Amino acid sequence: MSERDPQFLSVGTGDEARQIAYRHEPGTETAERPGVIWLSGFRSDMLGSKALEVARVAREAGNAVTRFDYSGHGESGGKFIDGTISRWLEETLAVFDKCCTGPTVIVGSSMGGWMALLLALARKSSGKVAGLVLIAPAPDFTEDLLWNAFPEEARRAIETKGVYEHPSDYSDEPDVYTRALIEDGRKNLLLGASIDPGCPVRILQGMEDQDVPWEHAMKLVSRLPVSDVTITLVRDGDHRLSRMEDIMNRILPAIAEFGVG
Repeated sequence: MSERDPQFLSVGTGDEARQIAYRHEPGTETAERPGVIWLSGFRSDMLGSKALEVARVAREAGNAVTRFDYSGHGESGGKFIDGTISRWLEETLAVFDKCCTGPTVIVGSSMGGWMALLLALARKSSGKVAGLVLIAPAPDFTEDLLWNAFPEEARRAIETKGVYEHPSDYSDEPDVYTRALIEDGRKNLLLGASIDPGCPVRILQGMEDQDVPWEHAMKLVSRLPVSDVTITLVRDGDHRLSRMEDIMNRILPAIAEFGVG
């Protein structure tokens, strides 16, 4: 399927209905050769360099591969300002249920790492979650990394106007944080208790990450089961870990552990 030709899945009903763009390339889904689903980060999409490289390697090896854009992102419909963790999780579950028919490795970057954990917990009993690869995972970021770190004027803007805009390091358009995003995030917090996704977990984290500090990843590790969880700290790695050396030497070997590529 061409990168210019996504399919669309309708999620939600009535005023909440939105069209979610996705690309699914079928392959073999077995315990030895599982499929893979890519979960992007906040304001990222399925055409980013990491997503494209993971898809290419999986495709060439015969693994099924699925990518999609959250509503308000990339090629999907809906407004970004309407986005919440629960809304984007609903879309994640819908795409997973439609496209991932067998064992699947969930790869999540930044906010996608939070989505990956929520997805794994929600579909733990399905037997389809073969493993998690989390790149600079940001579970609970709306509370721990946003609200708790916001200056007073930002909190005041969210409480009184319902929205706060902040210059983005990655785009000419500002990052937009809404009261709905913050309040809904509190319904999906994970780091206050143990987390057992029922599968092996591999975490990749840059120690020069200015968005998700490496200590945040260590907090996640402390909440995961002791068995079959590893974290790789990249001394000079930034938040994206999108340098070719990061992709080739860290991300691809991590998914290869599970039979992808």
